This record gives sequence, structure tokens and C-alpha cells, in this order.
Amino acid sequence: MLQGCGSDVGKSVLTAGLCRLFANRGLSVRPFKPQNMSNNAAVTTGGGEIGRAQALQALACRVPPSVHMNPVLLKPQSDTGAQLVVRGRMAGTWQAAGYQDRKAGLLPTVVESFQTLAAEADLVLVEGAGSPAETNLRANDIANMGFAHAADVPVVLVGDIDRGHVIASLVGAHTVLDAADRDRIQGFLINKFRGDPALFDAGRAEIAARTGWADLGMAPWLAAAARLPAEDAVVLERPRRGEGRRVSIVVPMLSRIANFDDFDPLRGEPEIDLRFIPPGQALPGDADLVILPGTKATLADLGFLRAQGWDIDLAGHVRRGGRVLGVCGGYQMLGRRIADPEGVEGAPGAAEGLGLLDVETVLTADKVLRPASGELAGGGAFQGYEMHVGRTTGPGLERPFLILHRGDRDGAVSADGRIAGAYVHGLFAAASARRTILAQIGVASQEIDHGAVVDAALDEIAAELENAFDIGALARIARLPQLPPVE
Repeated sequence: MLQGCGSDVGKSVLTAGLCRLFANRGLSVRPFKPQNMSNNAAVTTGGGEIGRAQALQALACRVPPSVHMNPVLLKPQSDTGAQLVVRGRMAGTWQAAGYQDRKAGLLPTVVESFQTLAAEADLVLVEGAGSPAETNLRANDIANMGFAHAADVPVVLVGDIDRGHVIASLVGAHTVLDAADRDRIQGFLINKFRGDPALFDAGRAEIAARTGWADLGMAPWLAAAARLPAEDAVVLERPRRGEGRRVSIVVPMLSRIANFDDFDPLRGEPEIDLRFIPPGQALPGDADLVILPGTKATLADLGFLRAQGWDIDLAGHVRRGGRVLGVCGGYQMLGRRIADPEGVEGAPGAAEGLGLLDVETVLTADKVLRPASGELAGGGAFQGYEMHVGRTTGPGLERPFLILHRGDRDGAVSADGRIAGAYVHGLFAAASARRTILAQIGVASQEIDHGAVVDAALDEIAAELENAFDIGALARIARLPQLPPVE
């Protein structure tokens, strides 16, 4: 089990890289995360949902994603409340304070899912959440040491040198953990080192001396990780410049933005400048396309959008002839009205939509979770997934955006063709669908296979970890009877 000295230390990427590394050695490998908190989720083949990171790790293992890989998923809907998903299905909305007291009841489910995966694999690589050194959360824990003890899993602790104070982070964790938790940690890894690794030899020796934990290696800054889908919205707060790119696509950063990795394939298009616009900034007046992304709380984020003045910016964009695309919750916002009579996403209520599509939506408790494939009404095949609550009706549906293979139609397009929306995620991943959408804003797509880009990045990361880490020692800690050679 990889645990970390904090959030965003790179546990997800290292787990994915190690999944691919051991899979490349011919082992049957499965990823596992007992509890995840993210609004970036993926749909499994059986119609459940798990964290995006575990779906990526399943891809690294070259196996289909399963609800057992992330049995508990928390999807934040407010600063204090989250939708609880257990083995891929909604299990209510819990407030943070109440969840801390009740989560121990989920431990048997978590352990059972782990055992299910362990029974079918040579190796299960487990990812922790946050840090075990957050001792105020230790009681009733199911994400880190609470799970590790219950399932008898050895732990390796990850420190992030890029953010600094890595010696203090690792030694401090050793200091604050109780004896049983400390003893479960078998070694440490350093992540995100830039430069000559020999420059930190003395630092690694000091950590080992102060903790007694084995030094298992130090990973360099993994540039290939930028080509992987991100799960944590913190990455959106790091602006990327698109100098020299001639077409601007902007995405407002809603407070509960979800599944924003939908737009990763656009970063590989050399003519596209993709920008996520943070709260407090206006939507640029020179944007060619504004995309309203998915959200975990549509009504709340519609209010958030208006509080930023983005509705005014969007109206001006449309008056100037700009194009707008809404995905999932963003599609719902583009309609005339959204109602949540049952309080599915918060307090019951309703609000006028942006009025750019002639549809309206009623949020309902039955959640749609399923793969989706078909063609854009304007041509171009896609393969994605649906993950939403709510039913959308109205005259606008007579001009659908998508024609699904199962015979349904999805989404709507305005009479002038400049405004469109649909529930399906993953449209930009398919080269042919991306070509059609980008042609509408005057861009000739490079038609890069985004899936191949991600797969190649996983192999590149695995190769770097092979050289950076003591793989033999990791295999012994994982109790592997033997480690196959590199193929």
C-alpha cells in the first residue's frame, strides 16, 4: 500500500506506474483504493462508478475497471457534504461530521472488495488517501492505516520533494504515528525530484537513520504524468500557457467541476489554446468556444456561475457569434430551467437556466451510469459514457447533438447550430468526433489517438520507475514469491 505525506504527493501516478511495471513483468495486477474523494469519476463495464485514478490504474494493469477497485467514493456537493457511492452505486448524501463517525461501518465492505481482487491477482497495489499522519482522522479510518491493519497490508510511505520539507514530512510522520502504525511502514519513496539524484543522497540517508525505514528509491520528475488524466482539480489551478496557438477554448472552473479530464485530448492539438478560467476572472472576450463542464451540483454551480458574472460574459460571447458546448451538468445549465424537487443535489429548489437551448431538466434520484457510443449528428464516431442524474425534455431535443448506437438520441443543438449540449462524457477522446467539433471553429484536428498517448505515457513512467526504485525490495515487501524478469 502506497500512503503519502499529504495529498497531491503523486500516489496515484506512482501506483499507476507500478501497476504497469508489474503488469509488464507478466504479473496479474489489480489497483485498489479503499476510499476516494473526487468528482472525477469513471463508469465501469458493469454500470457502476469509481474514481478516475482507479480507472486509469486498471488501464495500466490492462484489465477492465471494477467497482471493487474503489468501493467507497465521496463526491463533494458542498463544503461540508458529499454524495456517498458504495461499490459503484449512490448510497445517500452524508455530511462530513456524520461521515467521520459512521465510516467505520464501511470497513467490512472495503476489506471484502480488497479480498475479491486479491483472489484473482498476483498483486494488488493499494493507494491511500491524504496522509496517515493526519492523526485527528485516525479513529474509524478506512482509507489508510485502518484499512492496512484490517487487511494486513504492508505500507510504503511517499514523500514529495518538489513541495519541499520532505525530510520533515517523513520524519514527522514517523514521530506522530503510534507504534503499531509506524511498524506497518516498511520503507519510504521520494517523488518528484528534479536534477542530479546524488545531491539528495545525504537527505535520504538521514531519513532512513531517523526512521529506521528502508530507502526504496527516488523518482524523478515524471514529465509523462502530464499526459495522464488528472483526478484532483488542484491541477487546474496551475495555468498552462498556449503561446503561438491560434484558437481559444475556455472552460469556467465551476466550484464542483467534475470529469474535467474530458478535455485533456484538446491539449494535444497544436492549434488549440485550452484554458480553465478560475473564479473571479472574466471569460475572455476572444474565446472561440466556451465549454460548460460537468458538475456535481448543477443548481449550486449555476448560481456560482452567475455570481462570477460568467452568465453575462457568456451572453456577450453568444452575441458576438461565439460557440458554446455544454457537457452533462453544463448541458443542463444551457436550458430554460432546472428543478430539483426531491433535493437530489442539495436543498429542493429550482432556477432559470441560461436559456440558450430550448430544453428543461428535472433532477431525479435515479442515476444514469452506462457506457455510450455512437456518432455526432454532424458526423464523427465517439465512445464515452453517461454519468448523471436528471431527465431533460423540450423541443430542443428534436435537433439532437448525438445519435447513440442503442437507438437513442442525446442532447440538443440550437437552431443556428452554435449552441450544443449533451450528457455523454469523453467526446473529445475519439479522433473522428474531435475532428468534427474542432472543424466548427476552424481547426483541422491532428486526429491523435488519445488512448495511445495515455498508454505510451504509462509505459514511459513504468520504465522510469524501474530504474528509480528498488523493485526487488518492493516485491519482497508485497510478499511476491518471485519477481518475473523484465520482458
